[in-house]
Amino acid sequence: MPLINVIPGEKIPVAPMNVRLPAWRVPGWLLVFWWLARGLVRLTVVAVRYWWLTGPAIAALWVHARYGRLVLAGVLLAVAAACAAWWRCHPRSWLRFGWYPAVARWRRLWVYRRGWASTTATCGLATAFAGDRYVPQLLKVRCDRYVDEVTVRMLPGQLPDDWARTAQRLAYAFRLRDGQARTAKRPDRVVLRFLRRDPLAATVAPLPVPDVPDFTALPLGVREDGNAYRLRLAGSHVLVAGATNSGKGSVLWSLVASLAGGVRSGLVELWVFDPKGGMELAAGLPLFARFAYDDPDSMAGVLEEAVKRMRQRAARLRGVARQHTPTPDDPLIVLVVDELASLTAYISDRKVKERIKDALSLLLSQGRAVGVHVVAALQDPRKEVLPFRDLFPTRIGLRLTEPEQCDLVLGDGARDRGAVCDQIPESAAGVGYVALDGVREPVRVRFSYLTDTDIRDLGRTYRRLCDGDQQPEASA
Repeated sequence: MPLINVIPGEKIPVAPMNVRLPAWRVPGWLLVFWWLARGLVRLTVVAVRYWWLTGPAIAALWVHARYGRLVLAGVLLAVAAACAAWWRCHPRSWLRFGWYPAVARWRRLWVYRRGWASTTATCGLATAFAGDRYVPQLLKVRCDRYVDEVTVRMLPGQLPDDWARTAQRLAYAFRLRDGQARTAKRPDRVVLRFLRRDPLAATVAPLPVPDVPDFTALPLGVREDGNAYRLRLAGSHVLVAGATNSGKGSVLWSLVASLAGGVRSGLVELWVFDPKGGMELAAGLPLFARFAYDDPDSMAGVLEEAVKRMRQRAARLRGVARQHTPTPDDPLIVLVVDELASLTAYISDRKVKERIKDALSLLLSQGRAVGVHVVAALQDPRKEVLPFRDLFPTRIGLRLTEPEQCDLVLGDGARDRGAVCDQIPESAAGVGYVALDGVREPVRVRFSYLTDTDIRDLGRTYRRLCDGDQQPEASA
C-alpha cells in the first residue's frame, strides 16, 4: 500500500462516494396495462366530446348486430323521412334547431379545429413560454345561412382589437370571404364572424313604404346577416361619405322613401339641398317642403331659416318636454344635403361660407332634441372639408379611395374592426359600413336602389299636400 505524504495544516480532499442504487424492473404486463388504460381514457374523452358522431354510430352498429341490415336501413329511412317532414312542415324551426346546429358541429370539427393551432400561430395569436405552447381555446361555433360565429377564449394579455386586426387573415386561412371580430359578453372571450356567402351581392329592391314611419327604426336596406337594416333617425344626425358612383344616392333615396308616409300625413318635412343645380334630387320635388339648389346665398338663407325654426321650437318646448314628438302641426324637419362639401369648402364667397358653417354648427349641436335632423352626403371626408364631423352620431362609409379615409369617416380604429371601405368593389354600389357612437363594431349594409321610375312613382303616391294643393317651394 503506497504511503501518502501529508503536509501539516493542509486539508485532505474527500473522495466522492460511489453509491449504486438497486435497479427496479417494471414488468412488461404492467407497461402494456398502462398503455391500454391510457388509450382507453383518451378514447372515452373523444367519444364523450364528439357524442353527436359516436352516439349514432354506436346505435347503428348495435341495431345492425342485433336485428340485421334490413332493420338498420328501415331505421335510417324513418329518420330521414322524419327530418324531411319537419323541414317541409316548418322549415324555420328545422333550420334553427336541426340543420344549422349540425352544420356548426361539423364545421367546428372539420374546418376550424383541424387547423386551429397552426393558423393562430401563423397569425401571431398563439405564444410560447418556458418551453410550453399556449393556444387560444376554440369554444363553440354557430352557423346561419350566411355567417359562422366562432367564440374563442383569448389568452391572458390579449384584447379584442388584437383579433380584429387579424380577422381578415383568419378568414382567408379558413378559405372564407370576410372576417370580423366582435366583443363578447364575457371579457375573456371574442366572437369571430366569418362570411360564407354574401347576402349583399345582389341589388336590393325598394322596400315597402310604411304608412306611419318609425323614426327609431327606418327600413333602408339589408344587413350582412340577411336581415333588414333599420336606421335610428330620432335623436341623431347622419353623415354619408363615399367616392363617385359609390351609392350615396341609394342611401338618400332609401331614407326619403322610408319617410314618404310621414311626408304625406304631415309628420315630416323634407328640406332638401342640391348644390349640383338640382340634377340629383329634383325627381322627388313633390315630396319636399323646401328645395334649394344652385345659389349658395339662397341655401344659406334656408339653413338660417331652419335655425330660426329650431330656436322657436326649443323656446316652446323649454320646461315642457325634453324630446320633440312629431305631429302634423309640429312636424319633424329633416335637412337632406346631397354634397355637403359644396357648402362648407368649395364656395368662394367667404361671408356666405361662414353663414353656412355657423348655421350647420348650430343645427348639428342643438337640433336633435327639438326634431331638426341633418342628413348629409359628401365625397371628400377630410377634416378641413368637414370640421364638425364628430357632431354626426350616425356615420355611413361607402366605397372610399384610401384606407385612411375609413377612420376619418367612421372613427379611429374602424378599419381594424372590419370596416374596409377601401376594398368595396366598384360593382357593389350601395354597400357600406354603418358606425354608431357608443357601438364598437361597424355593421355592413347594402341600401336599397330606387330607379328614376321608382322615384317618380314615390313622388306621385306620397306627394306632400300643401295649402291649396300647390307645389313645394323651390329656392334657386
